[in-house]
Amino acid sequence: MRDTRILMGMPITVEIVDAAKAERLIEAVYAYFAAVDARFSTFKPDSEISAINQGRVAPADLSAEMREVLAIAARTKRETRGYFEIQRPDGSLDPSGIVKGWAIRNAADLLRREGVANFFVDAGGDIQSSGVNAEGKPWKIGIRSPFNDQEIIKIVHPGGHGIATSGTYVRNQHIYNPHAPDREIDDIVSLTVIGSDVLEADRFATAAFAMGRAGIHFLEAQPDLEGYLVDARGVATQTTGFKAFISP
Repeated sequence: MRDTRILMGMPITVEIVDAAKAERLIEAVYAYFAAVDARFSTFKPDSEISAINQGRVAPADLSAEMREVLAIAARTKRETRGYFEIQRPDGSLDPSGIVKGWAIRNAADLLRREGVANFFVDAGGDIQSSGVNAEGKPWKIGIRSPFNDQEIIKIVHPGGHGIATSGTYVRNQHIYNPHAPDREIDDIVSLTVIGSDVLEADRFATAAFAMGRAGIHFLEAQPDLEGYLVDARGVATQTTGFKAFISP
């Protein structure tokens, strides 16, 4: 069973191959994403993150989920030499660079706890899959061209890993370099990261993109991450281990 809905401001697709509990579990996954959106959306005035930014919540009163996300954000900032930053130039907090991958990972864990072995969760192009598809074959994922959304430039088999793509070709300049916030990132247009799970892929995709061309070298140095970068001229560069995931 497969379904797509708009939540968190993006299309979210859930496919569950194990049909016995599919309908109930798909509803549970979407309910979870709706709860995440209610807590973390910076566009909802009654969300917890909005209350924090407005000074209406004391640090001691933060929810466990908020504490977890803020802790992951702080760790990512340290691990990326400050290229990941949830504090915006105006001083407000926007943890969306963590929340999407975190929510997908948690949705996948929800399915695993229910005994589901074969599934696919895609939120805005960040993906966690497991097992096989409805045809009994390993999941394969296409990386779209940043210059033509009808063109697939690479097909990868994640094999249970998470995959996330950061870029400026869909939402324009929404990622910024915290070390030079007034300078546009215009030397690269797309960076896809494969990590041990979708949270790892997502948090490092955001930071590596903020590094510009240097991002692919940062990923090369990480033992559990692989990347595929497309620059503004359309030239692709991949990490050494990325080829292991490319479909023949």
